[in-house]
Amino acid sequence: MTKQYKLKVTLPLKPLAEGLGGCMVSNRISVDGLKVGLMYRDEADRDEDSGWSFLAGDESDEYLDDPENAGVFDVNTIANHDPAIVPYLDEPPDTSLERVEGTDTFEEI
Repeated sequence: MTKQYKLKVTLPLKPLAEGLGGCMVSNRISVDGLKVGLMYRDEADRDEDSGWSFLAGDESDEYLDDPENAGVFDVNTIANHDPAIVPYLDEPPDTSLERVEGTDTFEEI
């Protein structure tokens, strides 16, 4: 089955987070078009991996266990979809942030 992406990104992409590499993105963002609700950074295991994962925040463990429910994107693509993440992208590995409801601010959790 082919995914129908709903990322709201205007081309050409703005250079908001270039050179960071790839990130894992839930289909709730890339396919359903939701904003980032939860972002966390693990230690990257490859040079082209930023370590970042972006979730809407309402995904169940069962949903996340299915690799078909996520994809890999360049961090700059997600930053263009949801620029609120940009101020937090320099956070170190082992960082977990949750969007403050109704704002473009994230708090550490």
